[in-house]
Amino acid sequence: MNSENKLARKKRITQNIAFGIFTAISYAIVALLFVILAFIVVKGIGVISWEFITAMPTNGMTEGGIFPAIVGTLCLVLASIIFAFPVGVFAAIYMTEYVKDGWIKKVIKQMTNNLAGVPSIVFGLFGMSLFVNKLGFGDSILAGGLTLGLLVLPVVIRTTEESLKAVDATFRQASLGLGATKWQTTSKVVLPIAFPNIITGLILSIGRVSGETAPILFTVAAYFLPKLPSSIFDQAMALPYHLYVIATSGTNIEKSRAMAYGTALILIIIVLISNLLANALRKYYGKKVKMN
Repeated sequence: MNSENKLARKKRITQNIAFGIFTAISYAIVALLFVILAFIVVKGIGVISWEFITAMPTNGMTEGGIFPAIVGTLCLVLASIIFAFPVGVFAAIYMTEYVKDGWIKKVIKQMTNNLAGVPSIVFGLFGMSLFVNKLGFGDSILAGGLTLGLLVLPVVIRTTEESLKAVDATFRQASLGLGATKWQTTSKVVLPIAFPNIITGLILSIGRVSGETAPILFTVAAYFLPKLPSSIFDQAMALPYHLYVIATSGTNIEKSRAMAYGTALILIIIVLISNLLANALRKYYGKKVKMN
């Protein structure tokens, strides 16, 4: 009996130690995030003003604002999501609902995983070769958006796959039993239930696209362009590249660094607002599914 009590006590101690370690790691990650955010806010808040957000850059980007870079970033995010989200969702639907388990499915999954591991600069070179040169789009929002869309496509596919797999099979069986076709079951039953979780892929994609520099360096980013793009075939400034340029160049180093921190803060705010809107959309569809 004593040996059993000792064994049980030992298990509880081991469990408490493990939970303590996991809790400490979790809080450390949260604390690290707040430290990074606080650092950027403290360094960049002094630069933020209405003029900084709405004005055009001047004097070699050491003065003025970052409005063209903000607009360019939003255009690139929108263009990439318009391409990657529907393509990724339909690809995941095909993989999950239509392709039977076998070597074909394994090959496609492996290729998707490999695509997710390709460095972003390789996507930039591919985008320059295909979209800029071969298809003749030139350095443009269209070329940059398509390149960034390819970059986040694996993220959308994988998150959508997991979301579809999480839907209980009884929903599919009930729908098919009532005489619905495979596509009707997928589009009317499975997809609406999984859609709130599919939005997770959208959130991750927005965060990834907003901060990428290498792909847009070869396909769209302009060094100094104090005007707004008028079409998807125009070049554009973008916050990540703008941040890199003003942080590594300029005669007034202190002023350039201050503007760099301000630009980084604006970029974080844009990503945060985008994520909040996507989360609101996810909650809306989640409530809609529960009501139905």
